[in-house]
Amino acid sequence: MLSARRQERLDALARELVGSQVIPADLSRRGEAERLAAATGAVDVLVANAGLPASGELLSFSIEELDRALEVNLRAPMVLTRCLLGGMVERGWGRVVLMASMAGQVAAARMPIYAATKFGLRGFGHALRAELRGTGVKVALVSPFFVSKTGMWAETGQRARGEVSPEQVAAAVIRALQGRRSELTVAPPGLGLLRRLPMAFPEIVHGVAGAAAVFPEEAVARQRAKR
Repeated sequence: MLSARRQERLDALARELVGSQVIPADLSRRGEAERLAAATGAVDVLVANAGLPASGELLSFSIEELDRALEVNLRAPMVLTRCLLGGMVERGWGRVVLMASMAGQVAAARMPIYAATKFGLRGFGHALRAELRGTGVKVALVSPFFVSKTGMWAETGQRARGEVSPEQVAAAVIRALQGRRSELTVAPPGLGLLRRLPMAFPEIVHGVAGAAAVFPEEAVARQRAKR
């Protein structure tokens, strides 16, 4: 079952993935996550990948934009999981993969809303994995660095040192489905280990390291204008 906002892109992907079914949904609209879950029927594997960039200074956001980021990045994956989880537990097997971000591991300036949604999603995923111990249902998080070629970061036209590829992210999702890991960080060598340092010493994120870990302002403005 494939779902996203754009019907034409879904149809193109369904032609590539023979046997797929398409259900368009705009998860920024209240009730769409519930409708999507109801339309899919029994689901053994949920990969919740929808997300908005929501980067920029807090005062640059309207309340409506703030609500939209919370709907897509945090509420929608929680609601989809809630709606589909009961069947997984009844059948004694299931996998929930939540697409988080390194922004949910290291907070930085000019991305308080995006970071909040990803920190929240990580808290939800880790707590739920513990709650489901012994049920046969596993929850895992995938937390990428900047992703090249396609997606939110690629669409800005900017480049970052150490970008990861969509193929690397896809491989992490497959490993997450094996159920052995609670979180997989997709990052350049070395950066995956260094991510633990800033939140152990939060003052670091207010310095050079924090400033280097944000979306450039002009890229943020262009991308938000598209939406």
